[in-house]
Amino acid sequence: MSGGANLERFVERVHDHKRTPCADAVTLCYAQREKARQRAVLASGEEIAIVLPRGAVMRGGDTLISRSGRRISVLAAAEAVSTVVAASDLVRIAYHLGNRHVALQVGDGWVRYLRDRVLDEMVRGLGGDIVHESVAFEPEAGAYEHRH
Repeated sequence: MSGGANLERFVERVHDHKRTPCADAVTLCYAQREKARQRAVLASGEEIAIVLPRGAVMRGGDTLISRSGRRISVLAAAEAVSTVVAASDLVRIAYHLGNRHVALQVGDGWVRYLRDRVLDEMVRGLGGDIVHESVAFEPEAGAYEHRH
């Protein structure tokens, strides 16, 4: 990230269980929330630098803190997803998706992944019904990813 010397640098991520509103927010899709170092634009239009420890994954509802102590909210952007519902064998479908290392969001009686035509065909072939939606995507944290 070159040329960002004048941007305010946000260097710490905390999970805010209360989802306390901050004065400003950054909306990012899941791929952006996986990137520890990047430029981003706040809702106010201000450009900032996100410089987190490598491997940090931002979640919707997290708070980023700058070196000066300023706090901003992280919002999960709506994304094109496929939600598998009404599957008699949802566990088997989740297994096959996981076997392809697909990030999955898991809910009560459904699983969700970023929309992909090939995966949709596989899921239908396994007996799953799919609903295409545009919603925030919050996949499960990996077994070794610790949420704070």
